Amino acid sequence: MKSEYSQTGNYGMSNRLRQFAAILPLLLLGPTVISDDVKPRQKAEMAGYLLVPHGKVDAKYNAGFSMYVAAWPLLKSYPGQEFQSGLFGTWMFSQYDGPRPEKAYSDIEGGLGWWRDTRFATETPKFIMGGVALNFSEWANGPGAGKGRDWNNPKGHYAIAQLSPWVLWPPDGLNLKQGTSGELFGYGYLPLPLTSPKATTAGKDVPTGNQCWTLFLNTGNFKGPVTFFLPEFWTKPTVENPKLAGMFLDTRPSDPNKAVQMETQHIPAYVATDSKGATYARVAPTHFPRTSKGEAPLIHRITAYSRAALWDGVEAWFAGGPPSSGTIDPMAAKVHAFENRGGATWRIYPPDTAREQRVPLAWNSFATPVALDDATYGYRWSEELVSKTNGLITLPEYFRLDKDTAGKARWTVVAGKDVPAETGLSKVEFPRRRGPDRGPYETPAESNSVWKTPGPAAGPFEAKLGDGSVVTYSWYRFADQPALRHAEMTSDEREALQKRVELLHRSWTKDREYLPPPTVGTLAELDPAVIVTPPKGLEFGYVPIVTRQAAEK
Repeated sequence: MKSEYSQTGNYGMSNRLRQFAAILPLLLLGPTVISDDVKPRQKAEMAGYLLVPHGKVDAKYNAGFSMYVAAWPLLKSYPGQEFQSGLFGTWMFSQYDGPRPEKAYSDIEGGLGWWRDTRFATETPKFIMGGVALNFSEWANGPGAGKGRDWNNPKGHYAIAQLSPWVLWPPDGLNLKQGTSGELFGYGYLPLPLTSPKATTAGKDVPTGNQCWTLFLNTGNFKGPVTFFLPEFWTKPTVENPKLAGMFLDTRPSDPNKAVQMETQHIPAYVATDSKGATYARVAPTHFPRTSKGEAPLIHRITAYSRAALWDGVEAWFAGGPPSSGTIDPMAAKVHAFENRGGATWRIYPPDTAREQRVPLAWNSFATPVALDDATYGYRWSEELVSKTNGLITLPEYFRLDKDTAGKARWTVVAGKDVPAETGLSKVEFPRRRGPDRGPYETPAESNSVWKTPGPAAGPFEAKLGDGSVVTYSWYRFADQPALRHAEMTSDEREALQKRVELLHRSWTKDREYLPPPTVGTLAELDPAVIVTPPKGLEFGYVPIVTRQAAEK
C-alpha cells in the first residue's frame, strides 16, 4: 500500500508540456485559447488518497491488529511499471507514552497493490510486508526482498525470516490467485516472543527487544503465520544514534488507532483542451468491486489486540506451560467501528504539476461512503455515472475542468459523447503492457555466502506462478535459512529459536482458524502455486526459501 519508500519515477517534461503546465493556472481561472504551439492532448495521471475514518479504541489494545480488505483488479488492463497504487491498508507505528520522537519514522505498512519495481505484475494485486527501518534507511517487503537489489549492500533483504513450511514467498511479492475480484484478504501482525532480548546490538550498548512481529493470513487456502520481522531490523540503525534506543517495534507496543487509507500514486490519464479553451481528461478504466445487491465490502473488521490475545499464552508455552492453540482470542480484542463518512484526495494532472495546482475530482458526485454495518465499509455508487461489468463497477472515464459552487476548480464527470472530438481523447488507448524490467531476481551464489553455508537440506525445486514467473526454491532447516545465518545470533540462540519453531510447526497447522474470521463476503485465495508441502522427513523445523525468480521461458 504505502509507497513512500518505492521508486517515484519521473516522466520528464518536453518543452510543450512545460508550456501546458505554465498555462494551467490560467485554465483554472476561466476559458483560455491555447496557442497552436501547444499540443491539445498530454499525458497525465490520477493520484491521491481515499480516506476511511473509523472509531478509536482503548490504548490497551496495543499488541497488533488484523483486518480484511477487498482484493481486486483496480485497472482493466495493467499499463506497465509506471502504474503504482495500493489497495486499502494501514500504517502501524509504535505507541509512545508521550509525543512521537522527531525524525524517527519507522513502521509496518505495505499491503496489497502494484509498485513501479514490480517485475511480474498482472491485473491481480500482490502483497508486500513493507517494514520501514529508521527514516527509510532500510525497508523489507518479504524474505529476500528489501531496498534495492544490491546483495553486497543489503538493506532489509535479511530482515524477514520465513516461518511457514507451507507458503513460498517470491521476492516480487506474495501472489494471489489470478482473477481475484472483490474477495476479502485477511491479514494482520501480532508479536510473538520467538527470540530473547539482547543487551547489545552490533557490539554496541544498544538493546534489542524480543518482539517478533509476525504476519498472520486468513485466506481461502491458507491460514496462519507466514513470516516475521527480526527484531534487530528496528534497532540496527540506532547503533549510531543510541538516544533512539527503545523507541521502535522491537520493544514498543503498537499504536492501535491507525489511519486506514488507499494510496494511489499513478493511474494513467490524458488531458486535452479544445479550441474554445475547455479542458477535458480521460482516465484509464478503473474498477471497484460490487455485489449483486450493490455495495461491496471493501474493509472489514479492523481489529486491535491486547497482549492477552496471543502473546501471553505463547510466552507461557515457551516457558514450559501448556501449548498455545494459536487461535487469537477475540475476547482480548476490539473492533473499530465505521460510520457513513469518508473523503478522497484523488486528482488529475500532468506530470510535474505543482501540488497546489493539482485539481481534485468531484469524487462525491459518484461515490458515497457507507458503513454497510458497524464493522464493514464500502461505497454506494451513482447508478447514472458508473458502469457495471463482471462483478465490478467502472468509474467515470471522462471529466471536464469546471468550478464548484465555491468557485474552486474541480474535474466533473461528463459523458464521452460530450467530449469534443478535436481533443482526441476518444481515440486514446490504455493497452496492457509488460514492464520493461523483467530481469530475474538472483540471490548470492558464492560458496561462502549464508545461502550456501551450511545451505539447503533439499532442492532446488521449481514452481510456476500465475503471474508468468518461475520461482526456484530449496528447503532449509529453519535456523539455517539465510536471514538467520546473517543475523547477529549465536549458535545457541539459533538453536533455541529452532526448538520453538518446531513446536509451532507441529501444533499450528494451515487449516485452522487463527485470526477471527470475517462475517461477510468470501475469502480471497493465494496463488495455488505458492502453497507447498514439505518433503518427507522435513515436515517440522524446515522452511522453503526462494532463491530465484524469473520470467517463464
